[in-house]
Amino acid sequence: MQRPPSLPMLCVLLLALAASGCGTTPRLDRNFGRSVDLLRAQQVLNPQAALNRDPVAGMDGKAGNAAYEAYQKSFSAPVPQAAGFTIGIGGRQ
Repeated sequence: MQRPPSLPMLCVLLLALAASGCGTTPRLDRNFGRSVDLLRAQQVLNPQAALNRDPVAGMDGKAGNAAYEAYQKSFSAPVPQAAGFTIGIGGRQ
């Protein structure tokens, strides 16, 4: 009795399966990176802002420096926080 040719058929099947993995994905490749570009474009309020050379009107230097110093000072001496487990416990005034 003759055996069916299972080994050559298995090789052809595996070769066909391996070749199908080499196909391209045109729908995915065509849109690759488009969502990142769209998100970046949506976050820009004025794309021509770099061309405007007028100075910005706002806070003067002394007020800005005082605000910055107060901000930095808040980290050197932080306000002590109450314990997290004492929420709602204690005397009310």
